[in-house]
Amino acid sequence: MRNATKSVAKWFGIAAGIAGIEHGYFEILQGNTRPESLMIASMGPPCVPTEIWNACEPAMTIIPNFLVTGILAIIFGLAILIWSIAFIQRKNSGVVLISLSIALLLFGGGLFPPLIGVVGGVAGLKINKSPGDKQPGKFFQFLARLWPWTLVIFMTWVLGQWVVGYFFNDFMQQAMYFGVLLILTMLPLSVITAYAYDLQSARG
Repeated sequence: MRNATKSVAKWFGIAAGIAGIEHGYFEILQGNTRPESLMIASMGPPCVPTEIWNACEPAMTIIPNFLVTGILAIIFGLAILIWSIAFIQRKNSGVVLISLSIALLLFGGGLFPPLIGVVGGVAGLKINKSPGDKQPGKFFQFLARLWPWTLVIFMTWVLGQWVVGYFFNDFMQQAMYFGVLLILTMLPLSVITAYAYDLQSARG
């Protein structure tokens, strides 16, 4: 088993599941009301997207009801969370995680949480595959040395941004482009460095 790759899939799934649940909670608070479009703000009034760093947590839903959307987001978020914690090592676990993440996207779970879940699912596809006989080159050896710091940086930012944003909203608004870039960089890099580490570990 590729343990580093398993860790990436697990923690990405946990992050996606928690974030999906959180989106669903705020959608439920908006009650039995109809969204104006396919794209929604998970946080309703008095939240103003242009005035808060997280833009009131944009999401999408194919269900024209905030209450139902929120309930479904929580259900799929919980399913992702439980699957990632308890079953990520199983065969085809990556396919299940990807499928649940797509459902999370369609039912109000936000935009970034499903992306994180899908990338975690892609990593999950590789957990039980043999590394083969290929010898890691110098570049892969360099990438292996970056593990687990890529995952640590990613998880620290994903969780820490809420604390920073709560106290320093204006700063986070100015830094959001950097934050998005950091997430989009660390997502694939965490998977690649985990793969490189597992490949090197298999060669002893």
